[in-house]
Amino acid sequence: MKEKLGVIHGRFQVLHNDHMKYLLAGKQRCEHLVIGICNPEIDLTKYTDANPHRSKQSSNPLTFFERMECIKNSLLEVGVKQEEFEIVPFPINFPKKIFNYAPKKAKYYMTIYDKWGEEKLKTLREDLKLDVDVLWRVSLEQKGISASDIRKCIQEGKEWKQYVPRFVYEYIRENKLDIRIKSLLDNEVRII
Repeated sequence: MKEKLGVIHGRFQVLHNDHMKYLLAGKQRCEHLVIGICNPEIDLTKYTDANPHRSKQSSNPLTFFERMECIKNSLLEVGVKQEEFEIVPFPINFPKKIFNYAPKKAKYYMTIYDKWGEEKLKTLREDLKLDVDVLWRVSLEQKGISASDIRKCIQEGKEWKQYVPRFVYEYIRENKLDIRIKSLLDNEVRII
């Protein structure tokens, strides 16, 4: 039986096909899915020892609005109805702020690949006392494509179209976001 309301979260920096599997797995389990975008703005992003790269500017090249557009239009593209989901900020680094955007009474879905995933699970289950289902738990080696891989392909001028939904590829190219991604990564490399 489907839950009435589910919540799922991620950075989606760049939304890719494995993100879509994750979002659709959450949507299959509930009638209405709230999709939380982590690190919605620089003030709601902070360094964590479990995954230090997540706080870098080059790891967060897209704005909340740009990620929202990619998620919304990619879900619509695969047939999910607009009235069956909504997209909100999800400040996972500031857990007490989560309920400003997401409902407390819902089933929370997540996946775990690393220490950071384990920390988020602890935060959601133990600290916030939420009802959390882990959709799957696999090692980083088994994870598949990552947004870091896609950003690296963009930086190196390699083809990346096959890793993302059609809308995402077109949106990034049309809005020249690939140029921003490359510039942020190139500048980071020069600083190091």
